[in-house]
Amino acid sequence: MIKILVVDDETDVEMLFSQRFRKEIRNEEVRINFAFNGEDALKYLRSLDPFDVVLVLSDINMPGMTGLQLLKIIKTEFRDLRVMMVTAYGDDNNYQTAKQIGADDFITKPVDFNLLREKIRQLT
Repeated sequence: MIKILVVDDETDVEMLFSQRFRKEIRNEEVRINFAFNGEDALKYLRSLDPFDVVLVLSDINMPGMTGLQLLKIIKTEFRDLRVMMVTAYGDDNNYQTAKQIGADDFITKPVDFNLLREKIRQLT
């Protein structure tokens, strides 16, 4: 089972991902947890025992702790954890910064869920 943490300040993302991965969730191929800000994502990751998340999918632009700040902490505290960043079209500066910090992959909004499934398979 692939265990993913989605971090996005837009709460409708939970319903969207749950719908788009309905089959995989039902078949227990994927488990998705959600955090709506970077602070909650870190609390969740730090609380896992045993640690079982294999991928974090994080928006870059969030109020409070940005996705880039979250990425920097994850790459320090959880070195083996894969992180895929969600970027807006034309967001080249954030893309380059995330790449330098250590993002493992990127996907643009609006999310192409077929492409996302393929990228998840490649990363895990």
